[in-house]
Amino acid sequence: MAASLPQKAGGMAGMPPQHQPHPPPGAASATGQQPPQGALREISPVFLCRIGQETVQDIVTRTMEIFQITRATQLPNGVTQSQAMYQDRFGKLQEHLRQLALLFRKLRLLYERCVEMTSDLQEESSELLPYVGEELVTVKVEPCSSAVNQERREVLEKVRQKNQEMKVLMDQMRNLLWDVNAMLTHRK
Repeated sequence: MAASLPQKAGGMAGMPPQHQPHPPPGAASATGQQPPQGALREISPVFLCRIGQETVQDIVTRTMEIFQITRATQLPNGVTQSQAMYQDRFGKLQEHLRQLALLFRKLRLLYERCVEMTSDLQEESSELLPYVGEELVTVKVEPCSSAVNQERREVLEKVRQKNQEMKVLMDQMRNLLWDVNAMLTHRK
C-alpha cells in the first residue's frame, strides 16, 4: 500500500492534544528540535504499534463516554425534558461518534502500515510443515515407581477434598447472598 499516515503540523491527525506521539528515540536532534519530515516517514513498526495502542485506548475511552452519556439520558416516559439539554447531549454524542470513526480509520491505517513494513518478517506457511522423509524418534517411557504412583494418588485425593470443601463454601455463600438480597427487597 502506498498510502502513508496523515500528518498535521501539530502531530497525527485525529489525535487529541494530550495524546500527541513522542518521536522515537534518536529521531530528534541533540538540540531538542523536531525531526525533518523525511525522518517521520521512516518510523519503526514498534513505534507505530505504540501509537496504535494509544489509539485503542482512546477508542475505549470514547466508547465509555458514549455509554455514560446514554446512561445519563432519561427515556421519554411522559416527562418533558429541556430541549436545550437534549440538544446538548445529542451534540456531544454526535461528536464522540465522529471522533470514534476517525480513530477507527487511523487504527486501520496504522495496521496496514505495520503489515506493509513487516511483510518480510512474516513466515511462510511452508516453513511450518514438518520435514518429509525424516523418521520420528520414539521415546521409551518407563513406568513410574510405586512410590511415585502412591504420591500421585495422595495428591489427587487432597485435591478432591479441597474441591469438595470449596464447593460447600460456594454453596453457603450463594445461600447467604440469596438471604441478604431477600432481606433487602423486603426492607424496601
